[in-house]
Amino acid sequence: MEITTLPQALQLHSQIIKTGSRQKGSVVNLSKLLTFVALSSSGNLSYARQIFDSLPNPNSYFWNTMIRAYASTSDDPDTAFNLYLSMHINAAKPDKFTYPFLLKSCTRTRRIKEGKQLHAMIHKAGLQSDRFIQNSLIHLYSSCGDSSSAAQVFGKMSDPDVVSWTSIIDGYVDDKKPVMALQLFQQMQEHGTEPNEATLVSALKACADTGALSVGQEVHGIARLCKLDSMANVSTALLDMYAKCGCIDSARDVFHSIAKKDAFAWTAMISGLASHGLCKDAIKVFNQMQELNVRPDERTMTAVLSACRNAGRVKEAYAYFNQMERRYGVKPRIQHYGCMVDLLARAGHLSNAEQFIKRMPVEPDAILWRTLIWACKVHGDTDRAERLINNTQLLQKDSSDSGTYILLGNVYASAGKWQEKATIRDIMNKKGLAKPKGSSKIEVNGRIHEFVAGDTNHLESEKIHRKLDDVIQHLTLEGYQPKHSEVLLDIEDEGKAFQLQHHSEKLAVAFGLINASEGTTIRIVKNLRSCEDCHSMMKLISKVYEQEIIIRDRIRFHHFKDGNCSCGDHW
Repeated sequence: MEITTLPQALQLHSQIIKTGSRQKGSVVNLSKLLTFVALSSSGNLSYARQIFDSLPNPNSYFWNTMIRAYASTSDDPDTAFNLYLSMHINAAKPDKFTYPFLLKSCTRTRRIKEGKQLHAMIHKAGLQSDRFIQNSLIHLYSSCGDSSSAAQVFGKMSDPDVVSWTSIIDGYVDDKKPVMALQLFQQMQEHGTEPNEATLVSALKACADTGALSVGQEVHGIARLCKLDSMANVSTALLDMYAKCGCIDSARDVFHSIAKKDAFAWTAMISGLASHGLCKDAIKVFNQMQELNVRPDERTMTAVLSACRNAGRVKEAYAYFNQMERRYGVKPRIQHYGCMVDLLARAGHLSNAEQFIKRMPVEPDAILWRTLIWACKVHGDTDRAERLINNTQLLQKDSSDSGTYILLGNVYASAGKWQEKATIRDIMNKKGLAKPKGSSKIEVNGRIHEFVAGDTNHLESEKIHRKLDDVIQHLTLEGYQPKHSEVLLDIEDEGKAFQLQHHSEKLAVAFGLINASEGTTIRIVKNLRSCEDCHSMMKLISKVYEQEIIIRDRIRFHHFKDGNCSCGDHW
């Protein structure tokens, strides 16, 4: 009897009770019954448990079915582990099907400690070479941010399949190690394993994170060969990759090629245009989305507000923000309030931004307050910055985050209060807090090169620094003057100039100038917002060297060409 509804299951159960559970065929029927009631969307887990508890000596299949059912529900993962312990107590032996279900539960609930304990039990049971279990372990460690443990499991696999490769690649992407992810994707190709759509999406994410355009184009070619480029998630990942690698026209081409655009595709296109400062185009796409009755979600509205923010469109941003809930059915969240505060603050409307925060119906987080305080520093309103830091008790609320201390130190430095800045630095040292280094990535001949501020570790370091010195000498003749105000250290101007000259994006652009062939564009991805000195220097390089440069910083893109920047000096 095939079971498709709960009444049919109840009917079968009553039949089993009448005929007796030991009759021929009853075990098969019981397994069908329990599978449907426990795992089907039409089933009933509590009823399944009653059936299970009525069994005198359930075999491993019944145990695994119940463990799988509980492991699949995030609201009751402990029961899956309790059943696993009961298996041992009742002398039922866990098998190769038991552990993947338990590991899935650990993955869904991010319980790496219990996952490691299961890993030890898997070794005891001699099941560590089972591919399904290995894939589950890789997925667990990757999802919990332990890419090194995932790599150890992966390294012991004799013949990893596409699931294994995809899990480890995706793990490195999630663990903010996109360069490693791309290296593994290339190894996968050498291994001869054909990627699936999930693999391609992970590889494209890694390309987007690093700005690896040429690798992304290769992945696009592979997607075409595998006939996966039309899949919704792959095409959206392609669109996002091109946009984040600075090729907004290619992103548009992919977008227009998508036959059935879902909200993710529309949002990715709006977000890509926003990051390039193309506010009018982003709003046009948003209007087209509504005309086709595709409902915007909270990510869509974040992209729209970001477009207004990056273009300095205060009036338009207010209009969309005020319509969010009433017209689009999207309740504003902290990220939407953050866009508005950032927009007002960058536009110099510091008092309005402060009042906006105070009127918010949600509790402002530390990042939002830091956004306003940083703008106070930029616009020279040191008194407001100090008052906000003291009134909001940011140092008490955010005591383990170096960002607030760094911000306060910068506020003091910009006001020339070097003693106060030194006090902040001493506090950071005592707490063991370090300032994150600025880093910039550049792709040359399919390989990612990463630089940090003052970097001397690159194999061509001497050559890069010589080139940078030559560039600065050349630009000085054209009128370049270092903006010493960007160096928030109490040192002589000569030392400040040295600090400025060795910012990570300057080292990256020097490396790019060494390797760039005629007509190519230098593309750089930076982890922090660009400073004013680097920005003005890039504009001058683009003019003097007739070199187009595209830099993606933490906020947006900057297209430097003929001495101008696409941001219009608004960032």
